[in-house]
Amino acid sequence: MKYIEFGIGNRWFVRTETELADGTEFEVKGIAGPVNLHSLYIRCWVGKTVWIFDVRSGFKKIRKNRKTFKLIFGVSSYLDE
Repeated sequence: MKYIEFGIGNRWFVRTETELADGTEFEVKGIAGPVNLHSLYIRCWVGKTVWIFDVRSGFKKIRKNRKTFKLIFGVSSYLDE
């Protein structure tokens, strides 16, 4: 799965994070295409609480160990086969 994110709190304002089938992940600056749309989401992380609204899976609230602030609009994309 690829996650293309726009917003504040990540290393870059626009980045693509790729998660491979073996569990490894990496990120690059900008949009790494092609984009095969899976879902759209908004993520707001304040302190240790993260609120996520995903058009496919709905609303989630999770807790993290690390404190930070992020406000992200994202696109999840299928990996090329």
